[in-house]
Amino acid sequence: MTWLVAVVLASTSSVNPLVQLSGSIEALVKQVSPTVVQVVVAAYTTVDQGNRAQADLVMGRQRSIGSGVVIDAGGYIVTNGHVVDGARAIQVVIPGEKAGRGRTVDAKIVGIAREIDLALLKVDVTGLPALPLAAPGSVRQGELVFAFGSPEGLRDSVTMGVVSATDRQPDPDAPMVYIQTDTPINHGNSGGPLVNVKGELVGINTFILSNSGGSEGLGFAIPSSLVALAYPKLRQFGHLHRGEMGMVLQTLTPKLAAGLALARDAGVIVADVVAGGAAERAGIQIGDVLVSVDGQPIDNVLPLAMRLFTSNGDERVSIGVVRGERAFTTDVAVVARTNDLDRLTDLLDPETSAVPELGILGIAITEEIAPLLPALRAPVGVIVAAHAPQGGAADVVLLTGDVIHSVNGVRVATLAALRALMAAVRAHNPIVLQIERNGQLQFLTFDAS
Repeated sequence: MTWLVAVVLASTSSVNPLVQLSGSIEALVKQVSPTVVQVVVAAYTTVDQGNRAQADLVMGRQRSIGSGVVIDAGGYIVTNGHVVDGARAIQVVIPGEKAGRGRTVDAKIVGIAREIDLALLKVDVTGLPALPLAAPGSVRQGELVFAFGSPEGLRDSVTMGVVSATDRQPDPDAPMVYIQTDTPINHGNSGGPLVNVKGELVGINTFILSNSGGSEGLGFAIPSSLVALAYPKLRQFGHLHRGEMGMVLQTLTPKLAAGLALARDAGVIVADVVAGGAAERAGIQIGDVLVSVDGQPIDNVLPLAMRLFTSNGDERVSIGVVRGERAFTTDVAVVARTNDLDRLTDLLDPETSAVPELGILGIAITEEIAPLLPALRAPVGVIVAAHAPQGGAADVVLLTGDVIHSVNGVRVATLAALRALMAAVRAHNPIVLQIERNGQLQFLTFDAS
C-alpha cells in the first residue's frame, strides 16, 4: 500500500508533482526549440519506378527533409552528413518567435566528415541562439533526454525518453559508438539534437533500428564529444584532421580467437600493417593482439580510434602487444594523415583566389598542382580549395575538393576564365557547372544571382 500512501500525499500537497514536471518540460522545450532548424535538401537520387525492372537505375530530382541544430551564433549549424548527401541546394527553416512559424534561408556546406556522418552548414544570419554541448562523459544511462527535429517533415516536434546505453557500438570493427535511446525518433529527425534536462546537446540523432520503418525504441545519436571534436576542424578545413599509425585493426571476438587458436579472446587484432608505416617501424606485425593504450586496457577498437581522431600527429602512443606467448610494450608514432587539400590552402590568396559569384576560393590546376590530385579524371579546371561566403553568391552547393571543369559548356582552365564566365551571365539566367566530385563528373544547375 506504499504507492497508495504516496498518491494520497501527492494529491493533498499544495504542489502537484506532475504539474511541476510538465512545467519543467515546457520550459526546456521553450529554451531549446529556437536552436533547432529544419534542413530542406534538393538532390538527385535514385527513385522507385515500380513497374520497371529492378536493375534499371533511374535518377530523379528529389526533396528530402532532415533536422539540424545551431552550434554557433554566427550561423553555423550541425546536421548529419547523410542529410545533405548529394545536395544540389540546401535551405534551412529557422524557428520564428511564434510556434509553427519560421523563415527560410539558403545554407551552404562548410564541411563534411563522412567517417562520423556529420556535416557543418552555414547561413548568412547572425545572432542565432546556439545550443551548448554537454560535458564529455556526463551522459548517464537512464537519464531523461528529449529528441527535437522534424520527424516525417513535421517541424518543431519534440519527444521524450531515456538513455538506454551511453556507449553502444553496433559494429565491433567500426570505431563509432552511439548514445542509444528509446526516445521516439523517425525519418526526418536525422541531424536534430538529443538534449538532456539541462538543455544541453548530448548527441545528434542519426539512425534507428526498425523492422517497421518507424520508431521501435531503438534510436542512436552521435555523442556530443564527437561533435565538439569535429566542429572546429570542419569549420577550419572542411574535413577531419586525424592521426594514423599505419595499421588496420579489428575487434578480437571469441570466434576469431578460436579460429586463429589465440590464447586470449579479448582485445584488438592487427589485420594489416602498412609497409614502411609507423606501426611497422615500431615492430608491430599482422596477427598481433593489442591489449592496452598508454597503460589502459582495451577490448575493442574504440579507444585507439578515438585517440587518432583527437590527434593532429607528432606524438607517440604506448601500445601493449601480445604475440603468441610473448607480451611487450612498444611506442608507436602518430602521424598526421596527409591531405593534399591542406597543401593547396598554402597557395590561397583571399584577393586573387576569390570567385565572389560562387562564394569560394579556387586554385587553377597547373602542371605543378596536378600531381597532388592523381585521381583527377581531367587535369584541367579550378579546384574549390575553401569557402568564402559573401553576399551575392549564387545558390549552389560546392564542396571543398570539387573541381569545376566548365561553365555553360565552356571549358575552364584558369581562375580568370572562371570569373569572366560567371560575370558574363546575366542575373536570374541559368548556369550549368560541370564539376568532378569524388571521381565522378556531374552537372550543377542554378540561376545567376
